[in-house]
Amino acid sequence: MNYPIIRVKLLRDGAVLPRFGSDFAAGADLSACLDAPITIAPGETCMIPTGLAVEIPMYFAGLIYARSGLAAKRGLAPANKVGVVDADYRGEVMVALHNHSAQAQDIAPGERVAQLVVTPFLPVNYQAADELDETVRGAGGFGSTGA
Repeated sequence: MNYPIIRVKLLRDGAVLPRFGSDFAAGADLSACLDAPITIAPGETCMIPTGLAVEIPMYFAGLIYARSGLAAKRGLAPANKVGVVDADYRGEVMVALHNHSAQAQDIAPGERVAQLVVTPFLPVNYQAADELDETVRGAGGFGSTGA
C-alpha cells in the first residue's frame, strides 16, 4: 500500500522519530526529548518536548492522544485531552502531560509519552442561519438517546 509520507525534522540530539508499536496501530508513539528525567507532581501539568517538528499535509491534522498504558497505570495523559497539530504548524511538537494520580511521576529521556494519529478532516465554511432543519432528536443531548 502507498501510505502518505510525513516529513519530520529532528530538532536536537535525543529526538526519536514517531514509531508504531504494531503493524495496525493507528497512533505512532511520541517520545520525551529530555536531557534528564523530570518529575510531574500530582495535579501538575508539564510541557514535554519531543524534539520533533512535523509537516502535516493540507486537510490533515496530527492528533495527540494519551498512551493507554501510561494513562491507566500511572495517571499520565495530555492535559488538553487531545492535542491538535495543524498542517501549517512547524514548531516543536510538545505534549502537555498532566498527572491525574496522587503520586509524583517521573518521565525519563526517551520515554514514550503520547501517540500521534494523522487523520484527514473536512474543511467547512460556517454560515449563520435563522433556522436549522428539523430532526427526530432535535435539541436532545447529554444522555438523551438513552446512555
